[in-house]
This record gives sequence, structure tokens and C-alpha cells, in this order.
Amino acid sequence: MEYEVRKATLEDREAIAELIAESARRLSREHYADAQIESAIASIFGVDSTLIEDETYFVAEEHGVLIGSGGWSKRKTLFGGDQFSNRDTARIDPATEPARIRAFFVHPDHARKGVARAILSACEREAKAHGFGALELMSTLPGVKFYEANGYSASGDFDLELPDGVKVQFVPMRKEL
Repeated sequence: MEYEVRKATLEDREAIAELIAESARRLSREHYADAQIESAIASIFGVDSTLIEDETYFVAEEHGVLIGSGGWSKRKTLFGGDQFSNRDTARIDPATEPARIRAFFVHPDHARKGVARAILSACEREAKAHGFGALELMSTLPGVKFYEANGYSASGDFDLELPDGVKVQFVPMRKEL
């Protein structure tokens, strides 16, 4: 595969939103019901413009088409796109708090081909360079094995009730750098 990992720009938002929806719909079917997937796309899975503005969000691009996205954050919010109202954009202290791994999505045609791993490696390098000693994330069920394979440990389960009453299970995870 020939692809480039680069920083996302605000001009990428529409393509990222399409990638997120396609990834969630096709790669989550074994773990979530259709109602959970659609509710998550509508209320939490989405573009987080703050990550793009902070220059901590990456995209993988092949021949001008986005095939993956993901980022890290120095803000308190652990998950959720622009449409998610429970976001806390306050900065975190790298000396005492872990950076956040956020919003990883891969196009289904490019899943399990190293795209997410390349983006995750870029995130981990940058977070470490900014003084963070640990990373945490809130994984979807399909992502747990990927993160475990990359050194993250699960710490229980988390059920989130979405605005329409649908509940979606996530797994909090952490890695020391």
C-alpha cells in the first residue's frame, strides 16, 4: 500500500466525517446493533475540530482519498466529535495526566493493513515529545484487540447512554510511554 500519513486540515472535515460513518457502519457490525451504530454516528462519532486546530489529528491518504484518521489530545475530553455536548476542552498537564488517544477510524477496505498502527505510532511519538508519560483512550469494542496489540491495557467497561436512550459499550484503556 502506498499511503501518506499527514496532519488533518479543516478542509478535510467532510471527508473525515464520511470516513467515520463508513468505518463505523461496516467495521462495528459484529459488536453493535444497527441502532447503536447509527445513534453513535449521530451523537458522538464525528469530527472533532479542536483536534484539527491543535494539529494533533492525522489522516492517512492514498491517491487523494482518506483511508484512515486518528489523533491524540492534550485536552480533557476523552471522546466525542463536535456534535457531542459533554466535551471538556480544558488542557491537561503532561506532568500529571495522560494524553488522550482519540477518534481512530479506518476505511473498511483498508482495515488490518497497518494504517491505524502508522497513525497511532505518530500520535504516540508526538505525545511523548510533548512530555506525556502515559496515554488513555475510550475504545469501541472493535478496537480493543488493536489497542491491546499495541500495548494498551483495558480497565473495565463503560456504558454510555446516548441522547436517544440507546446505550453503547466502550472500554477504557491505558498505556505507559
